[in-house]
Amino acid sequence: MGNTQDSSSVPDLSPLASSPEPVFVPMFDAYAPPQIAVRVREVGVAKATAPVATTLGLAVLAGAFIALGALFYTVTITGGTGQAPFGLVRLVGGIAFSLGLVLVVVGGAELFTGNNLIAMAWAAGRITTRQVLRNWFWVYLGNLLGALGTAALALLAGVHWLGDGTVGETAVGIARAKVSLDPMAAVARGVLCNVLVCLAVWLCMAARGVADKILAILFPITAFVACGFEHSIANMYFLPIGIALTAGTAAPISLAGALGNLAFVTAGNILGGTVLVALVYWFIYLRGERQAASG
Repeated sequence: MGNTQDSSSVPDLSPLASSPEPVFVPMFDAYAPPQIAVRVREVGVAKATAPVATTLGLAVLAGAFIALGALFYTVTITGGTGQAPFGLVRLVGGIAFSLGLVLVVVGGAELFTGNNLIAMAWAAGRITTRQVLRNWFWVYLGNLLGALGTAALALLAGVHWLGDGTVGETAVGIARAKVSLDPMAAVARGVLCNVLVCLAVWLCMAARGVADKILAILFPITAFVACGFEHSIANMYFLPIGIALTAGTAAPISLAGALGNLAFVTAGNILGGTVLVALVYWFIYLRGERQAASG
């Protein structure tokens, strides 16, 4: 017996038959470095053109987040000197300090040192010098306000009395070590610090998930802290705490010394983040865009 089914009721499968095989994109692979460069450039454009109020608010958060990491670091290393190997104490302290950048990246905030990567968008011709400087000004100011506010809260909370006052002694020792740095050392440590911070942010741009970002942050940030490099925003917490705890004592930490350290470290951070990370990666991956536009 033959097939009596009406051919008009048979679905047309020809489009499916002629369609290409589905392409499965791996969702957990990291972005490749050329893709990271494009993402950093586009994020730089977004940051540089964001409203001032939004930028300032997010910058205050970042200053507070880094200060919390600095506070965690101070508590963590207290009592370790002479009780554990120097390197181990620094390693553990660096891991603790990583909390700050984890909060910035995952929680969402504007950090001056990380925003030095905006120079990539500037080099690509996507934003102006004025836009870069405007972003840096408001973010730096907001970071300062957030760090100072956190320092004030830490003092009001009496965190320096933890461990029978040893946490306060550690905080003072950290601040004294920073103001005693000569200018060249402060600049050089600032350069090295922000190379690692911007590389941590760069690696985060390769990540597709929260766990990836945290892991990308952990090693570079731990390295800069363990090696004693200088981070301007962290110093906005460390130095005011030292000034407050030594006020009225025989050997107070001076405001002038703190401002001098902050100025030299900030200069080093800018050099490290813009020249040695942002502009180097722009030259490697994105310089052809400007050449094509001019040609």
